[in-house]
Amino acid sequence: MTQQLTVVVHGASQVTDVPHLDELADRVTLKFAPDGDALAKHLPGADVLLGWNFSARDLQDAWSQVDQLRWIHWCGAGVDAAMFPELVSSNVTLTNARGIFDRAMAEYALGAILSFAKLMPDSLRLQIKHEWSYRMGEMIEGKRALVVGVGSIGRAIGRLLSAVGMDVVGVGRTARAGGDAFTRIVGIDQLDAELAGADYVVLITPLTEQTRGLFSGERFARMRASARFVNLGRGALVDEQAMIDALNRGVIASAALDVFEVEPLPADSPLWDMPNVIVSPHNSGDYIGFHAVMARAFLQNFERFVSGEELVNVVDKSVGFVP
Repeated sequence: MTQQLTVVVHGASQVTDVPHLDELADRVTLKFAPDGDALAKHLPGADVLLGWNFSARDLQDAWSQVDQLRWIHWCGAGVDAAMFPELVSSNVTLTNARGIFDRAMAEYALGAILSFAKLMPDSLRLQIKHEWSYRMGEMIEGKRALVVGVGSIGRAIGRLLSAVGMDVVGVGRTARAGGDAFTRIVGIDQLDAELAGADYVVLITPLTEQTRGLFSGERFARMRASARFVNLGRGALVDEQAMIDALNRGVIASAALDVFEVEPLPADSPLWDMPNVIVSPHNSGDYIGFHAVMARAFLQNFERFVSGEELVNVVDKSVGFVP
C-alpha cells in the first residue's frame, strides 16, 4: 500500500527541509511544493498533504486540483486559515499539531505575567537611560488569571499558572470541572461576568466565526484598570483599535501581544511604541528543536494512516478545532 502513496509536502523544496522525512523516502512518492504553483501541479494524484511551511491561500487556490486526497496534516495548532468551504465540506481528514506548542506557550504566558508583575519593561527602559529608580513589583501568588480557551494549550497554561500559586479560571464553550488546570471552568456566556475579577486575562481560544472579535471595546471596559491582557491566540480575536484605545486611556494597564490583525505587524502600528505593550513576532509556541518534534508527530500519525488506524488530533471541521 505504501509504495503507491503519494505525499505532497507544501512549503518545502527537498527532503532535508523536514527533519526525519527521509524515513519515508523509500516507502512513498514524495513531491515537494515550495509555492502555490508547485502545489497545484502536484495535488492531482496526491493521497496525503503535509502542510509544513504552508500558505492556506495556496491550498484554497489549488483545491480544484484535488482528486484523491484523503488526509491533510497541518503543522500548526490553529487551523482557522484552512476552514475554507471546499475543504470543510470535503471528505478529506484534517489533523493538526496539537500538543507540540503547549508547554512553550504556557511558559510564554507565565513569562509575560512575571514581566508585568516584576516591572521588567520599565527596568529595561530605565537601564537604557542609565537611570536608577527604585520601584516595587507585585506578587503573582493569589492573583486571578482568566484563561479564555481551555484546549490543550489553555490547560497547559492553567497548570503552570496554578503551580505558581495563581487562582486560574478557565473559560470554555460550556461550564465543567476544572481538573488539574483550573479552579473552575465557566461557559463563554459567563465571560463578561468573570472579566471584572481578573488580574490577568490570557486569550488562547481558537479563531472561529463565533470567536472573531471576541474582545471588543465593551469587553475591555469590563476589565479592571489594573488588568494585564495577554493574547496568544489570533489577532482577529480582538478589535485591535479598541484595545489600543483601552491601553491609551488606562482602561486596562498593559498587554503582551504575540498575534495581530495584520502580520507582520506594520511598522507604523502604534503598538510598537506603546510603553505598556510587549510585542513579539508570533513565536510564543516556537522553540529550539520544535521542527523535529513536529515532524515526528506527523510520522507517527502516518503510521496510523497506512495501518488503517484512527488518526490523532483530527480536527472537527464543523467547529474548526480538535475537540
